Amino acid sequence: MSIYRTTIAGLARLLPQDCFVCGQASGARLVCVACEADLPYLEGPSCPVCALPTADGLRCGSCQNSPPAFDATAAVFRYAFPVEHIVQGLKYRHRLPLAGWLAEALARRLGATGIDCIIPLPLSAKRMKERGFNQAQELARPLARHFGLPLLSAASLRVVDSAPQASLPWKARQANIRHAFECRADLSGKTIAVVDDVMTTGATLNEFARTLKLHGAKRVENWVAARTLPNT
Repeated sequence: MSIYRTTIAGLARLLPQDCFVCGQASGARLVCVACEADLPYLEGPSCPVCALPTADGLRCGSCQNSPPAFDATAAVFRYAFPVEHIVQGLKYRHRLPLAGWLAEALARRLGATGIDCIIPLPLSAKRMKERGFNQAQELARPLARHFGLPLLSAASLRVVDSAPQASLPWKARQANIRHAFECRADLSGKTIAVVDDVMTTGATLNEFARTLKLHGAKRVENWVAARTLPNT
């Protein structure tokens, strides 16, 4: 049985679903079969470090010239319509079952070989209070259950409520997020999977990976539902 479908199927017998994308009746599914087949999957060769498309599937020029602190990135979708609508439904409309749906999509794409534990990207206390939940935590919880991995939600925290990254250029994003995280755990020798909903430039995930490695992490992989591509 899938990560989320046991609960959703039970609810659907009482309250049939409408597809979150097209609004048509979809039974036990949050996204109907037709819409799911038409989603913007991230396909084709890509950089194994940052998940941006490359011609040969080798490390991209940017990751060769300026290697990030993280070691690998796995993503399922391009951050484009209607995936952006799904992610925003989770984050801003509190459609929490969408986290399970996105986690299942990630689980189908991932292999957890060699991973020691999962850490969700933390939110600042201010953002957590405003939103009431951390979407990365909601994604990470079913993934940890699915793969039978420890979920270290309390291992780290975001101590700086920096300005939103979306409106800033790359260099400003790096400076904006610097020293934004703290780690409270000894991660010596561990391979960590960091879970988040969307990777845009990678500046935030890079700073988080840097923090984890300062506390002993041997390898840090990003597991993200969607990846923003240049010019999309």
